[in-house]
Amino acid sequence: MRIMGLDYGSRTVGVAISDELLLTAQGKEIIRRKEENKLRRTLARIEELIQEYGVEKVVVGLPLNMDESVSERSKLCLEFADRIERRTGLPVEMLDERLTTVEADEIMDEAGIKGKDRKEYVDMIAAQIILQDYLDNRLKR
Repeated sequence: MRIMGLDYGSRTVGVAISDELLLTAQGKEIIRRKEENKLRRTLARIEELIQEYGVEKVVVGLPLNMDESVSERSKLCLEFADRIERRTGLPVEMLDERLTTVEADEIMDEAGIKGKDRKEYVDMIAAQIILQDYLDNRLKR
């Protein structure tokens, strides 16, 4: 079994996949699109990755406000998760992703990733953080 982690953004989706033992999350790619509401190709690519890696569950980051209230971006992420669930038939769980971008920035600082390169990696690293958090916490309950 493998689990997919997704960081949904206005024009990108960061993708991470767990190992088969559900111990570690590896960043795989960033799916890019030209417009926020143009999701057909994005969803098709997610389906391809699900098939390729034998994914049985999807975890999508939920960007709540710091007071835990639902934001407009949160609503878009919930709609995105619903579309994935309906299209793939897989269970989709939401995971609070507050501060994952801050954590991703810290990881890139430590790795010496600078300037334009940071934008290339931030969504994939955020997806990896979301999935690793899920693997470390939710599965062990």
